[in-house]
Amino acid sequence: MKNASKARGSLVQRLTLAPYSLWALLFILVPLIFVAYYAFTDSDFNFTFDNISRFFTATSSINDGGMEKEVHTYLLIFARSLKLAVISTFICLLMGYPAAYIISRASPRTQKIMITLIMIPMWMNFLIRTYAWMTILQDTGILNSLLGLIGLGPVHIIGTEAAVVIGMVYDYFPYMILPIYSVMAKMDAKLIEAARDLGCNSAGVLRRVVWPLSLPGVISGITMVLIPSISTFYISQKLGNGKFYLIGDAIEGQYVANNLHFAAAIAFILMVILLFGMALMQRYAGKKAVAA
Repeated sequence: MKNASKARGSLVQRLTLAPYSLWALLFILVPLIFVAYYAFTDSDFNFTFDNISRFFTATSSINDGGMEKEVHTYLLIFARSLKLAVISTFICLLMGYPAAYIISRASPRTQKIMITLIMIPMWMNFLIRTYAWMTILQDTGILNSLLGLIGLGPVHIIGTEAAVVIGMVYDYFPYMILPIYSVMAKMDAKLIEAARDLGCNSAGVLRRVVWPLSLPGVISGITMVLIPSISTFYISQKLGNGKFYLIGDAIEGQYVANNLHFAAAIAFILMVILLFGMALMQRYAGKKAVAA
């Protein structure tokens, strides 16, 4: 009877997971297989490494202080994308971590209100939010009008890397705060009380108790912000005035030019790099959790 009950439970569990497994197969695994297939084939669908090697070897000339200089085109684009994405992710973490902690320690009713306020911008279309920031940041926009009232004068922000970072932070901030909050909200408050009883000050509680326990949420938040920040293209086009060509712009440009195989190769390389980075972060998080 006991074995029969376990078998029925296992069958029910498999049937429950079947819709998700089918969804993952159709919308995750199959598209990835197509991306890899296009990345390693040419226009005649013959196997080739040319698309991959082109990403690492393609060069272009730039003017550096009046001198022509050869640079690796797509490696430079990726480095710029990574730089802006890391800056945006760091800012999101810097603001999101204390905000998530404050929300998680609030009353249940206050938590619902604050989470709703964070989620409200996500209910608007991504394009509308980006256009709204164009209106705010342009030279004659709302921000410069307010700065003019207090005598700080106009500040040129639109069309700069700072504008791109602001757009990334605004659009992806909820993806940082929500996973951290979900972990902190489940944290046992008695652990914090015990740490204080044992002589830990606020900094000690944060370093020895809160941070190690919240690390899985931090890793999830970093992943959820970093990945779309690296691959974004619309924010850079509108808030950066198209001056900052990011890796997402490169993929879109190749797709528009009907170079589907090279576009797939760029996407495939980006995917491998991100998966490798995520694996490293998960391993680091696991070691920190064991050490704690």
